[in-house]
Amino acid sequence: MRLGEFIEMAAYLVALVNPASKIFLLSTMKPAYTWRTLRPVAIKSTVAAFVILCVLTVIGNVVLDKVFNVELFSLNVAGGVILFLVGLNAVQHGRFYDARLYHRTRDISIVPLAAPLIAGPGTITATLSYAAHRGVLMTIAALSCALLVNLVCMLAAVGIGRALNRVNATGPLVRITGLIVCAVAVQMIFNGMGEWLSHVLVAR
Repeated sequence: MRLGEFIEMAAYLVALVNPASKIFLLSTMKPAYTWRTLRPVAIKSTVAAFVILCVLTVIGNVVLDKVFNVELFSLNVAGGVILFLVGLNAVQHGRFYDARLYHRTRDISIVPLAAPLIAGPGTITATLSYAAHRGVLMTIAALSCALLVNLVCMLAAVGIGRALNRVNATGPLVRITGLIVCAVAVQMIFNGMGEWLSHVLVAR
């Protein structure tokens, strides 16, 4: 395993997991979280997302190919389109998801935190792609690092949210992050289309 390649994978997965969206959601929930109430939510959501993504990493490509007859490049395009819409919403409205939708939800650790906020379309697509091209073990290792970074951000979400609100930086940060998400999504679409084109040319 090359260290540079591993770091590149982990950093890309961090961008797709998008800790900023978790910070925004957790710091704006009503009633407000405390460290004591936030910790189990963050840990539970991380564990659930890890299990989901690991299962998909191991068997996802087989299921796509044998059960649904879907090629990986098709998933790249579909995942990229969905991720682009999420990023576009953040750029336009200054939020990835509306926290008010979950104010009456007792436990948000599984839905929406674990899925779709952590184990979302972009993350799922990337883990399946990495598993196919760089191996399951390396993918799971990079995924573990990315989820650990995200967990730390979630645990510090309340403090980070307060600090950002003091300087009115939450909206700009979300919009900047949304722009990055849009760019990543477009790249996913291009990658999928490139793989599709190569597949067509080889078939001929």
